[in-house]
Amino acid sequence: MARFDVYKFGHGAAYVIDVQADIFTDIGSRVVIPLVPHTSIGDEAMPRLKPPIKLEGARFALITTDIAAVPTSLLGERVANLSEQRDEIVDAIDFLMQGF
Repeated sequence: MARFDVYKFGHGAAYVIDVQADIFTDIGSRVVIPLVPHTSIGDEAMPRLKPPIKLEGARFALITTDIAAVPTSLLGERVANLSEQRDEIVDAIDFLMQGF
């Protein structure tokens, strides 16, 4: 498991992205953020908080407000790594936690 890996998920989100630092691999859980189809969020007022993410040729929204820790056993198949979108993902987390 690595930071910015994307996993299939089944609890209301098509996918989740792992945002936890790689040094914490042995604690049995990972901090993830859901990815949902971009069309399902409508006209969001805060695109910085819920930025569009490209995955498998489609647009998703990073639902940063739903960040959570989940047991690694709940993560499905790894389907991608989004390290190339790191800046947008980290910016959304920083905005959620710090407000700027």
